[in-house]
Amino acid sequence: MENFTTNLNQLARVGGIDPLIGREKELERAIQVLCRRRKNNPLLVGESGVGKTAIAEGLAWRIVQGDVPEVMADCTIYSLDIGSLLAGTKYRGDFEKRFKALLKQLEQDTNSILFIDEIHTIIGAGAASGGQVDAANLIKPLLSSGKIRVIGSTTYQEFSNIFEKDRALARRFQKIDITEPSVEETVQIINGLKPKYEAHHDVRYTAKAVRAAVELAVKYINDRHLPDKAIDVIDEAGARARLMPVSKRKKTVNVADIESVVARIARIPEKSVSRSDRDTLKKPGRPSENAWSLDRIKPSRR
Repeated sequence: MENFTTNLNQLARVGGIDPLIGREKELERAIQVLCRRRKNNPLLVGESGVGKTAIAEGLAWRIVQGDVPEVMADCTIYSLDIGSLLAGTKYRGDFEKRFKALLKQLEQDTNSILFIDEIHTIIGAGAASGGQVDAANLIKPLLSSGKIRVIGSTTYQEFSNIFEKDRALARRFQKIDITEPSVEETVQIINGLKPKYEAHHDVRYTAKAVRAAVELAVKYINDRHLPDKAIDVIDEAGARARLMPVSKRKKTVNVADIESVVARIARIPEKSVSRSDRDTLKKPGRPSENAWSLDRIKPSRR
């Protein structure tokens, strides 16, 4: 099993997983589904970057911390690496053999839970390499009987275009919508993760810098979603501060540093990115594909 999966519980024990901040309702729903007798497989559906994978990893982190209901206390979550399963399958039936062996191990351990990120990729996986059936058809009988439990994640587009069309597979899952968090929820998430980034970059983020990262990410980075794009801004700002020459290096990341980082990510002039001077937003500029057109952004009235 260790060749084709990652033990998320073990990863959490060694500090490889960040704690899950917020998402209490979604996590509670996922645990509730996992505790069902049949169709006990939660499917996390949401746009990329909203934190679907973080929920599965966060569940493993909470199991390790003992912060789960007693019925889940002994569970271990394994993340499937579909690429490793497919790698080196030269001969007909190689993939089938590997996947069946993995499923048998999971079936024997009743406390195991398999997490499949981008679960729509199992539809057709293995069939192209000469197998008679794909991964989806191999796993269906075990899912319907409740012999193994699976947490899946996918986007709305892949769910409707690929996953949902395999009705036999889709009906064995319970869909859980993972919506994009609000600005306030994202600020809470980043404040929870902030100590990890401060320790890594050896800097300190001010409270205003955290809020600026979220608000400016919402305004100027429109090809991704919260909290992912705001976390990227915080991480990038920390890396930038750490790479400064020793003579110019500073220990605190402030709003100006965040504005500079957002401008670089969105590829717009730095003077156009400001939380305080709203008039600068009216200045014309050439928008990039990753930025809001400046002439479309109007200052809010207060």
